[in-house]
Amino acid sequence: MFKQDQEIFNILLETISQGVIIVDEHQVIIEVNKSTTKIFGYSKKELIGKHLNILIPRHYHANHDSHVENFIKEGKRRKMGEQTMEIYGLKKSGNTFPAKIELNPFYIYKKHYTMALIDDLSEKKMVKNRLMLKKKALKSASNGIVITDALKPDNPIIYCNPAFQKLTGYSKEEILHKNCRFLQKDDREQEAINKLKNAIEKGESCQVTLRNYKKDGTLFWNDLHITPIINNKGIITNYIGILSDITDKKITEEEKIHLAKIFDESLNEIYVFDAKTLKFINVNYGAQKNIGYTLEALKKMTPIDIKPKFSELQFRKELALLDNDNVEKIEFETVHQRKSGSTYPVNVHIQRSTLGDKDVYVAIILDITEQKNYTKKLEKTVAKRTEELKTALVAEKDLNELKTKFLSLVSHEFKTPLSGILTSTMLLSKYTKEDQQEKRDKHIKTITDEVHHLNNILTDFLSIERLDKGKYNYKFSTFKVSKVINEVIYNANMLLKEGQHINYPDNIDDLSLYQDEKIIELALSNLLQNAIKYSKENTAIDIDVTQTKEFTIFKVIDQGIGIPLKDQKNIFNRYFRAENAVLTQGTGIGLNIAKDHINNLKGEIYFESTENKGSAFTIEIPNTAE
Repeated sequence: MFKQDQEIFNILLETISQGVIIVDEHQVIIEVNKSTTKIFGYSKKELIGKHLNILIPRHYHANHDSHVENFIKEGKRRKMGEQTMEIYGLKKSGNTFPAKIELNPFYIYKKHYTMALIDDLSEKKMVKNRLMLKKKALKSASNGIVITDALKPDNPIIYCNPAFQKLTGYSKEEILHKNCRFLQKDDREQEAINKLKNAIEKGESCQVTLRNYKKDGTLFWNDLHITPIINNKGIITNYIGILSDITDKKITEEEKIHLAKIFDESLNEIYVFDAKTLKFINVNYGAQKNIGYTLEALKKMTPIDIKPKFSELQFRKELALLDNDNVEKIEFETVHQRKSGSTYPVNVHIQRSTLGDKDVYVAIILDITEQKNYTKKLEKTVAKRTEELKTALVAEKDLNELKTKFLSLVSHEFKTPLSGILTSTMLLSKYTKEDQQEKRDKHIKTITDEVHHLNNILTDFLSIERLDKGKYNYKFSTFKVSKVINEVIYNANMLLKEGQHINYPDNIDDLSLYQDEKIIELALSNLLQNAIKYSKENTAIDIDVTQTKEFTIFKVIDQGIGIPLKDQKNIFNRYFRAENAVLTQGTGIGLNIAKDHINNLKGEIYFESTENKGSAFTIEIPNTAE
């Protein structure tokens, strides 16, 4: 029977997962199980017969004996180390580990023994320490952190860290058990909220930017990242939300957008300066380039530094006009001085604005140097052209003849409209009665038409100058042929004589070009207006358009006076006019301009004409500009 009990005891001893050590009243180890050898790293043979101190760290030895004596006297079962974690075991390797020990006293054959059940708490303590570390990290995190309970109705908040409380201005008690939507108050019409709601319904992670409101009502922007927590059954138990305050970033972005909008919408010089100090805050690239200062240098300056004709007192006096609510902007002319010391005339537009919490002025500057010098440049251009013409005419007889015609043309083309304007002006002063309005309107129209005519002549002169200097910049785009034809015919209809009509080309709706649309329109307008001018009343003018794989061909066919054979070789020469057209209003440069433009676009312009029967002018232009 004793042998059977011993075997049962041995089986139980080895099947217990805890370490088991049995010592006598002198603390000598008389039995251990396999779990003990695994925990401490000793073999059973190395432990049997050894004093228990072999398994106890040295600094505990002094007090250990007294603890054993007290335990034997009490003779009661006792647990050690489960709460305080102050009990440590000593491994064979010399390493210590936290342990939970249960002491069980018993007597056999009138001898006192103690059975110790030992648990290694290393892993448990490690997990606990990690949890404590994570808890401290959550509390000390600078981002707001919330955890919600997804298993409860309305997904309430069950945890928030101090940073979240500081960010929102609410206390912990005011936050817990509420849904996070309380932070949006009445501002629920946000696209981000719908995105967040959809992600929660699908059980997905999500990142959105929201407008939230602090307890005191202050708006703040935040980036919110939510992540679902899923248990081992695949059920979402919680959501973790991390909030980052990006209000400052948003304000900065809005400032950049504000400035970018101003800069992007204007090709003029733009200056933004502080309403109080007048110091420049920002200056666009065009202004920096023209004025010669870098942005860094300009930020140390004020508008007074670039306006030599203004004192600060005078400038502030101008700005004071904007204090009137009825005045949206002020405009004046002045002079700007570049870093190099050179000056240039400018037209200044200034209006008030705000940049974040600052009052600022926005100045839009137009360099009017060209406008101011327009008359002088025109006089110089005319003089230069006249001089060039005189020099050329000395060389050849044909050019001498051209000179005579040109001078006659200029005299006629300028003198006739000016005479008409003068006459109409004198007559207008005589028609003072109310029932004479029709006569006044007639002379006003005469003045208007003649001014337009003079303006067109000057425009042609300027076009010639740009072409000669190679300064004309072509702008290419894809456009419908029908769009150009419609525009040309619409403008020409106002010039038609009695009974004249224009035959619209067939089958052009699907035709397109990649060319300079304005130049094609200009050339066709010139041909069509000439056809109207040099054709009699009650005649037809045909426009024909065809397109091949590489070219588009435009034809303008009239039944007019035609071009004498001897003049046809000079018809595209500048200022030349056929002898049968000298009495008709015209400058003789329209065809020359049209030909130069068409040639520049790699096209051709040519004609067939019979005197007194009519003319057919043709433009061949590549379908695609090179």
